[in-house]
Amino acid sequence: MGNKEVDVEDRGGWSGRLDFLLSCIGYAVGLGNVWRFPYLAYKHGGASFLIPYVIMLVLAGLPIFFFELALGQFASEGPITVWKVSPIFTGAGYAMVITSAVVAIYYNVIIMYAIYYMFVSFVNLDDKLPWETCNNDFNTKLCRREAFTDLSGANETFSLGTLYDEKFNSSCVRGLVSTVANKTMMPDLTFDTVNSTLLNGAGKYFEECKIRWTTASAEYWALYVTRYPESDGIGSLGPVSLKNIICLLFAWILIFFCLMKGIKSSGKVVYFTATFPYIVLVVLLIRGLTLPGYEKGIEFYIIPVWERLLNPSVWGDAAAQIFYSLGPGFGGLLTMSSYNKFNNNCYRDAIIVALINCGTSVFAGFAIFSLLGFMAYQSNVEVSEVADEGVGLAFIAYPEGISRLPVAPLWAFLFFFMLLTLGMDSQFAMMETVISGISDVFPQYLRKRKTPFTLICCIIGFLLGIPIVTYGGLYVLTLMNWYSGSYNLFAIGFCELFCISYVYGIKRFMCDIEMMLGFKPNVYWWAMWTVLTPLTILFIIIISAYNAAPAGYNDYTFEPWAQGVGWMMSLVPVAVIIVTALIQIKRLGFRNSLKPTADWGPADPANRTGRYADMDSVDIGPSLAYISKVNEAFETDDLPLKNVNGTTPQDDTLTKEELSSSYSLRL
Repeated sequence: MGNKEVDVEDRGGWSGRLDFLLSCIGYAVGLGNVWRFPYLAYKHGGASFLIPYVIMLVLAGLPIFFFELALGQFASEGPITVWKVSPIFTGAGYAMVITSAVVAIYYNVIIMYAIYYMFVSFVNLDDKLPWETCNNDFNTKLCRREAFTDLSGANETFSLGTLYDEKFNSSCVRGLVSTVANKTMMPDLTFDTVNSTLLNGAGKYFEECKIRWTTASAEYWALYVTRYPESDGIGSLGPVSLKNIICLLFAWILIFFCLMKGIKSSGKVVYFTATFPYIVLVVLLIRGLTLPGYEKGIEFYIIPVWERLLNPSVWGDAAAQIFYSLGPGFGGLLTMSSYNKFNNNCYRDAIIVALINCGTSVFAGFAIFSLLGFMAYQSNVEVSEVADEGVGLAFIAYPEGISRLPVAPLWAFLFFFMLLTLGMDSQFAMMETVISGISDVFPQYLRKRKTPFTLICCIIGFLLGIPIVTYGGLYVLTLMNWYSGSYNLFAIGFCELFCISYVYGIKRFMCDIEMMLGFKPNVYWWAMWTVLTPLTILFIIIISAYNAAPAGYNDYTFEPWAQGVGWMMSLVPVAVIIVTALIQIKRLGFRNSLKPTADWGPADPANRTGRYADMDSVDIGPSLAYISKVNEAFETDDLPLKNVNGTTPQDDTLTKEELSSSYSLRL
């Protein structure tokens, strides 16, 4: 049988060290730093949330961040093929790709919203923003822009008139007076006597009589941009929004052109996308500190509520935020580090990126809370009442605050351009994880066809995102965001730590890092990877299960069938891990499925030193079946093969004696 050579395109690599560092910063510093972190901070008492946040960074975030960078860089393999280290865990790689693919579908819809708001802000630079006024055709009578009147020092006649103009429906109050009098056994209670109670803010029995005002930005988001109230629920999404689907197409075209040449193109884009948000955040902070009422927001942010530390959900949310923010478990870190040079100091990079990520969250908190303090001052409400979670915070609260700034269209354009750049960096990494992960499985077919394969992935992503741009698409987005990055991420993180620490061996992994960086990680990393970080992940899973609630949007809780679909999104990656493990056991046998394959180790032969020396002389590319026969014939441990006579067996059906004459074990 003649020699066969498989033409495999080189994976490529970063053209400069800053390409990788900025890509990691852009991946880790995303939309969650701007909307999710501030929400969790004021939900759990401001500064008191920062304490468990920092602790969870030390226990979980930083260890698993460095772990994935080191693993990907050492093997120069993507999230699927890196599990040559222990084939039984290959399912964790597939789970990473599935999770990244699902998240990328709805994440680009969020980017689409940022693009739409950015376009609207741009075309209105010489005019008012549509959410600056309540005079649009889509606005309701309950839309309000003015601040509530300050009644301190006002006479009773003026106060009562203002009270029923701004806060309570007088007809409703009159109707409830007799009912309240009977319930409280106060027969003397009348409409006149209850007025003083309402003026003093003690009208708890009259909550249903409060006038439910909405903001211009909330109505613009609900009644014009998404139009979700026109949908009958997640089971009846309604028609597709033409303006949104065009913006979604533009978003995917943008992603394609940034990824079409792989990291060679995206690695240059991040020089701008990873640094521009900091410019905008600095400008927003400076502007926010010049607005009246900013101190209300800053005080809320920095003054701790110590008793909140006794609430387990504070620690669970802090751990989850660290996990989501730094991005382990998605495969993005493995993918980006796999393009590094073998001796790149990923230890230094991991610490730099983790600290910048957390520092950005804290810094963004000051910028955002100064703006929220101004909004609270303008609306005459508490800071906790002017912000919302997730998409609502980005596209309702922030636009409302920005619309009250001088030259509002310019500030709005800069803000949504910042959201676009924040989102694109994370989207680059998730899509590259999907593209590279699949390409590494079929390198001879896909690496040389990088551009058309990227185009196919982007087209599929666009088509799968169409249901999210229907009138009821916001419900779909909420469901996907609720379930797609939850228990599956934690399961992936736990599996990869368990694999390397207890199956491959933590001492072996430490030696691999020493071969790569020139030094062994200290005892902190050993303790984290083997004990504390896995226990922290288990803690997150338990707390998340304890605080679990059915998915919904505002007061609408999704139907049971929709909850079932959500759980499928969360559990399918976990099922893939289990099923793939069973397949590998059947294919290789239980013992061999735990051991590294013969081609595990540094990808470049020049870096194969120590126990990996001379492995590069083995032609392992075209003959995985041959490798399996070597394992079966010799029942080898994880030790490499050594060519002793300069020949390479060409037949996968060689006998044990023929194998013995060609190769010997290097002890």
